[in-house]
Amino acid sequence: MTARTRATPLPDQPRFSAIILAGDRRPGDPLVLKAGVAGKALIPVAGIPMVQRVVSALEESRFIGRRILCGPPRDALISAPRLLEMIQAGEVEWMESQPSPCLSAIHSMARIPDTEPVLLTTADHALLSTEILDEFCRHALDHKHDVMAGLARHEDILRAYPETNRTSLRFRDGAFSGCNLFAFPTPAGRRITAFWRRVEQQRKNPFRVVSAAGWMAVLRYALGRLTLEEGLQRISRRLDLRVGVAVLSQPEAAIDIDTVEDWKLADKIARERP
Repeated sequence: MTARTRATPLPDQPRFSAIILAGDRRPGDPLVLKAGVAGKALIPVAGIPMVQRVVSALEESRFIGRRILCGPPRDALISAPRLLEMIQAGEVEWMESQPSPCLSAIHSMARIPDTEPVLLTTADHALLSTEILDEFCRHALDHKHDVMAGLARHEDILRAYPETNRTSLRFRDGAFSGCNLFAFPTPAGRRITAFWRRVEQQRKNPFRVVSAAGWMAVLRYALGRLTLEEGLQRISRRLDLRVGVAVLSQPEAAIDIDTVEDWKLADKIARERP
């Protein structure tokens, strides 16, 4: 199989080193058992392992340079021959996943010089596209933040896909869902991994996440009085980092695969794409 030509870099624009987290978080995952594959990252979406879809989207973006794949186990990649070929050719770097996503991210970042901006995503982001990536990367580079997270408006997701059930953070100015896209444009931004280790088990609990901004913020959030911008300012002060978000225009950016229902929806969307 002939390798694709990498996208032409943008002039005078730094390229992100991308990390794809592709480890399995729990043994006996019913989704993995249902799909009959060796790991979650290898679940097929429209006939293609979803981790391969993520790697291909990164390959086609002019904002992305180096790609580091953290998991799945090397011997499991026999079911993703194109991806295995890319690893053997040195187009993608593979490393063993660690016990948690945060530790995997920390170990992967240790390979990347501080001078390079880092983008972090996950293998279950099967609908990730070059358009989504480019929109997010432009936001991350155009704004002076140490850390940038991708969000989508909850109302946009439900309007496009009313059958989906997405966890959301509800602020005075709207509800938002995460997109499994994070950028660290500056070396200082990587410090947030220490905070991430404390809250990664609470990612489905909005109150625990908002508590990073302080208990007054939790109270205001509970009363529906906290805006997204106020929350970001409080977290930035608490962590001594410039934390920002990119509200993305495509609702597919927020659809990852955690359940059999998610899988069916992502497969349907992928098959209907041109």
